[in-house]
Amino acid sequence: MSRDDIKQVQFWPVMIAIFIGSFVSILSISTINIAIPILTERFQADLNLMQWTITGFMLATGTIAPITGYLGERFSYKRLYLIALIGFTVASGLCAIAWDAPSLIAFRILQGVFSGLIMPATMTIIYQVIPRERQPVAISLWAVSAMLAPAIGPTFSGWLLQNWSWHWLFLMNIPIGLIAIGLVAWLIPFYRLKVPNSFDFLGLLTVMVSSLSLLVAFSQGHSWGWTSWKVLSLFTLGAVVLALFIWRELTAATPLLDIRVFKNARYTLTLIIGSILTMSLYSGTFLTPIFLQNIQHVTPLDTGLILLPASLAMAICMPLVGKLYNTIGPKILMIAGISLIAIGTLTLSWLSVDVSHTYIIFWMTVRNIGVAMAMMPASNAGMELISRELSGHASSISNWVRNVFGSFAIALFTSLLASRSISHAGDLAAGGAVDPVTIKLASFTMSVNDVFLLATFIILAALPLTFFIHKRPKPGSDKVEQINTAPAVSKSAQ
Repeated sequence: MSRDDIKQVQFWPVMIAIFIGSFVSILSISTINIAIPILTERFQADLNLMQWTITGFMLATGTIAPITGYLGERFSYKRLYLIALIGFTVASGLCAIAWDAPSLIAFRILQGVFSGLIMPATMTIIYQVIPRERQPVAISLWAVSAMLAPAIGPTFSGWLLQNWSWHWLFLMNIPIGLIAIGLVAWLIPFYRLKVPNSFDFLGLLTVMVSSLSLLVAFSQGHSWGWTSWKVLSLFTLGAVVLALFIWRELTAATPLLDIRVFKNARYTLTLIIGSILTMSLYSGTFLTPIFLQNIQHVTPLDTGLILLPASLAMAICMPLVGKLYNTIGPKILMIAGISLIAIGTLTLSWLSVDVSHTYIIFWMTVRNIGVAMAMMPASNAGMELISRELSGHASSISNWVRNVFGSFAIALFTSLLASRSISHAGDLAAGGAVDPVTIKLASFTMSVNDVFLLATFIILAALPLTFFIHKRPKPGSDKVEQINTAPAVSKSAQ
């Protein structure tokens, strides 16, 4: 696909096809969270076993992400996106007919595999077929789909569970998935920039073993114990095999994941910033629902409604940030965004047992506006200097790294929440408190505040890094990595 072909791509048809597919894949992550108690009762299963409907999905998503670059080049990103949507839709139907807990977990893992292909594939399509000058707006809309789904997911799933049955958490994906499949087949042009000469089996084996080892260690560290032999063994195995994977990719003639993208300093720097943003983002999405439901005993449906305004504010701001990007550049947007995230997170570290919902809504909104201002520029500032031929590998790495850091954030916050709650309970008891209910509520609230405070320091670590990010050089500058103009294998639309 040449530059002339790119100019002829119709922006909105492509973005509609990308938006719907991305939306439905992310929606499936957030809708099941509040259904765990219902599913536990329905299948007469242990809570720890049923949690694997979430953990297994996340592990599958994180493990499959690194090989998206190879699969996209091998089959074309349009076909990969189509295959992922078809597989996701079928897996959703299988989840709806699950007959016991193990079958539901297995089908959720399958669903996670296909969901893990969708986000990097759609991100790559944007950077390969959308003109450079429109990519900031495109990636903002792509981010809206990722942010809007978890915004309405808890509210929508609460309504479904209250009025229908758990099956509809999965059945609703089928019509949306079919619409997305039709739109992708119709609206996204078929193209292929290059075809790999060979398959790097050793690279596949090492990346999957290292990813799975690290993700399982992070996800089970709290329950198994961070110093247990299982967790330490998984961390050791993951680190050793990851080093082997890196060596293999640097020496292979046709690497599975081309890590040469790290030679681009701006991409590497923005990936670090984005990973920090991801960790801080998880603090709000993880802690706030827990506080509302465990301390203030808010229903799942009302929890979703409380979180909805902040998420909608973020979704509204994303496209506006995309339009500002070309005018003022990524640095100012990221500095403003990180500052707002830090302020919003810090104020959420001052919660009390009886804090008003208005307080939470306001500061979550401030925080999420900051996320909107920082997340897209952090992503686009690195990707816009990567050649189209390497953009698939770059997006695979971005999604892979952020999955790992997201899992690490949840593991860190869960562990800290438990340990600090026990510590605060002991301090309160030593200070003369005797009512066990009061001690439990107060100690848990204080531990939530501790985690929010830690998240504030984490996000502030990204602030000095943003000063090294400047506006993209003008086209034609030798600082801009030029698009490889090697002829595409196919330009025809299918």
